[in-house]
Amino acid sequence: MVEFAGWEMPVEYTGITQEHLAVRGAAGLFDVSHMGEIEIAGKDALAAVQSIFCNDAAKLQPGDAQYSAILTAQNAFVDDVVVYRLRSDHFLVVVNAANVAKDYNWIAERLGGFSDAVAMDASSRYALLAVQGPAAAGIVQPLTGVDLASLKHYSFAHGEIANVRGTISRTGYTREDGFEIFVPPQQADRVWQAVVASGQPDGLIPCGLGARDTLRLEAGMRLYGNDIDDTTDVFEAGLGWIVAASRRAQTAAPPARKLIGFELLDPGVARHGYDVYVGGSAVGKVTSGTQTPTVRKSIGMTYLPSANANAGSEFEVDIRGRRTRARVVKLPFYKRAT
Repeated sequence: MVEFAGWEMPVEYTGITQEHLAVRGAAGLFDVSHMGEIEIAGKDALAAVQSIFCNDAAKLQPGDAQYSAILTAQNAFVDDVVVYRLRSDHFLVVVNAANVAKDYNWIAERLGGFSDAVAMDASSRYALLAVQGPAAAGIVQPLTGVDLASLKHYSFAHGEIANVRGTISRTGYTREDGFEIFVPPQQADRVWQAVVASGQPDGLIPCGLGARDTLRLEAGMRLYGNDIDDTTDVFEAGLGWIVAASRRAQTAAPPARKLIGFELLDPGVARHGYDVYVGGSAVGKVTSGTQTPTVRKSIGMTYLPSANANAGSEFEVDIRGRRTRARVVKLPFYKRAT
């Protein structure tokens, strides 16, 4: 267990490798209740969301969700988020745990220009459980009347899960099929136990932060505080696709650097914070890196000058005073079989 953003969080239950492989081969259950939830409602809610977040929320129908971000005027990250459209005038935004207060204040300060829109930090109203893996649908379906087959990726529905009223969304952080389940905190343990019991025959096991990190790295998903933060530009982070077309049109020159995926060509493990060199010159640091159970290679992400960011380009990572060769590879590192 470790402290994280005011929460006691499990790093692992039975072992990171075992948990990681369970998600890739069957299913894993994560308690991600540390994530924050902010609700925005009112007649001007859509206009406010369009102004505050970078993606085009007008594309969302009630029951749809989208990956988005709060950006500064310089297109740097305040936070990356998922926006859920609950009703035409009501949105739920899931934010990173360490950024709840910052995000809420940022949003509240910008609602002054909208006569009928309010924001509420609703984090205490939600526990959030994630069931991820190829067996996820078969495990969750017996527990709910929601037709999971009708839920497309990044959509959600309200209903009962293990006799608890909640919301099920087809979202996740692993690049596997899966669901994130919002329920009141007082009933979260009941839902957790029901999912564990339903999933036991299929090989579902509880998973902690360690497996969550190796899974998302293989999936090429950015982690706020490591791969993206208030010093990184949404376009250099390779996330320009979450920026609405109208906002993209205002963007100036292409970025001078790009976030890339890499694999080591020499023995070693490239970890977060290790120095990165191109042509003998330091150009940055590893933003995320480890050796993962599915890819079975030492992989990572870092920012390189755009001229050196093409797949196949080589550079070096300093591992405890030893320069180690690395090669740029396309993201993601892992894609599930369809």
